[in-house]
Amino acid sequence: MNAVPGTSVYGESLRRFAGKEHRRWDPTRSKLGAGMLRTNGDPAALLPQAGSTVLYLGAGHGTSVSHLYDHLCGQSNRLNGRLVCVDLAPRCLRDLTAMATQRPGLVPVLGDARQHGAWGVLVPTKVPWLFQDVAQAGQVDIFLAACQRFLAPGGVGLLSLKAASERWTGEGEAALFNAVAQRLAEAGLTVVETIDLTGYEDHHRLFHVRNGGLNHA
Repeated sequence: MNAVPGTSVYGESLRRFAGKEHRRWDPTRSKLGAGMLRTNGDPAALLPQAGSTVLYLGAGHGTSVSHLYDHLCGQSNRLNGRLVCVDLAPRCLRDLTAMATQRPGLVPVLGDARQHGAWGVLVPTKVPWLFQDVAQAGQVDIFLAACQRFLAPGGVGLLSLKAASERWTGEGEAALFNAVAQRLAEAGLTVVETIDLTGYEDHHRLFHVRNGGLNHA
């Protein structure tokens, strides 16, 4: 349900069903939305529990964030959720800040996903859900460090990864993504599913993991 009735965030269509307004979630503009369509499991398993506190690294201009907020917080944050969104780009932060003026519980943060010391105080306790989609080198390292610092035991972690963002092995995309899954498992994360986003986001995989007890580096 649309948390800000009458408002479209990125030009998506609005529809009313049973007296409630809903927004179309475009999977070509949201890796989380694409993952929910492509998963072999229950799409709801990719979403956090409504009313919880979650962390989103690489929030961008807020397309996926806006849909996540609808689910997590609801209109005027009636569900008492909290969505901490970190991004390195000032332009993205401006968009997120404008969005937050109508969405209490949305916390935009200008920061480097690797520099927990600069913004980690905003996440004082471990969270049950963490999403990462950063445009920075060493994304697997960033994800593992974030999960170790912020993801609660049993919590859900989602890593959106583009093949070109990691060091190329010369063995093809499948080998690269398999190596990433193995590395996540060796670090103590349970890899629930590796979701191929081809057709929505080519050369991308969404890694769905659970925190089974991260090994320390």
